[in-house]
Amino acid sequence: MRDLMRWLYEKATDWLTKQGPPSPTPLCDFNRLGFELRIGDVILVEGRSRVSEVIKLITQSPWSHSALYIGRLYDIRDPDLREVIGYHYDGDPEHQLVIEALMGRGTVITPLSEYRHDHLRICRPTGLSPSDAEAVIGYAVKHLGWDYDVRQILDLLRFFFPWYFLPRRWRSSLFQHNAGMPTRTVCSTLIAEAFMSVDFPILPFIDRNEDGSVRFFKRNPRLAAPRDFDYSPYFSIIKYPYLGLNDVGLYHRLPWTDDSIYNDERHAFNPPPSKALQREPEVEDDIVEEIVLDEETVASLGQAPPASGWRKHQAFAFLRRRG
Repeated sequence: MRDLMRWLYEKATDWLTKQGPPSPTPLCDFNRLGFELRIGDVILVEGRSRVSEVIKLITQSPWSHSALYIGRLYDIRDPDLREVIGYHYDGDPEHQLVIEALMGRGTVITPLSEYRHDHLRICRPTGLSPSDAEAVIGYAVKHLGWDYDVRQILDLLRFFFPWYFLPRRWRSSLFQHNAGMPTRTVCSTLIAEAFMSVDFPILPFIDRNEDGSVRFFKRNPRLAAPRDFDYSPYFSIIKYPYLGLNDVGLYHRLPWTDDSIYNDERHAFNPPPSKALQREPEVEDDIVEEIVLDEETVASLGQAPPASGWRKHQAFAFLRRRG
């Protein structure tokens, strides 16, 4: 029976995590993004799998996954930490690496190049010291090999859902504290806990006392979602578009087309408007209106008097289109 359940779980995981086709033209410049990354940056991913679409729908955000950038193997200054990372990753030491929690794989080290064809965004912790950045990485490294907490994802989706049949807290793993040593996690929870370990805020609850002083409360990391790093005022958002627009007015030189409008992947392009629809409508029911203007008024409008002379109450005929 246990083997059957494991087989069903693996099949369901494969179906949920199957990647859809990438966009033929990515939104971000991957090479430039990789060049600008710093150790401790959080990378948001707009996933292409079925479970990613569910997460994006429920959290009302394009970001379905988050990963922690740890640099290249030789960027890690702590030799013990570098040894642990090397034990879990035996690839090219020149590759840029991230730590992430993935359904079906658990907490692993992955080359950044795995996301070359995805829409990415850098969330940089503002003012994070180099020593704390390495401490954040050290916390995440300690969780390498942990399983992915599918139950937590299901409870998180139930928590975010706008309507529900069961109370959000009923039998929910999100609010269980001190229930033994956990051995499972999800992507955003792992990263949130890593930053909490050095007291770096993400979306803290701030309480103001009567004397005007304030207190910061750490939020439950199990409620963290990828969008929180994008929304947090303590993270700088860094974007590298596929076509950079650093020069003033450079957007005028983009290869825009006026022929059609793009909708989405399903409906693609609207056909260009018919030439018959682009013709100027004919003037119907024109009304000739006689307006009497004096010489001073006409001069103010920039009109020169006729060569044959000017009569003070010269009549001008204007066409006015009805409607």
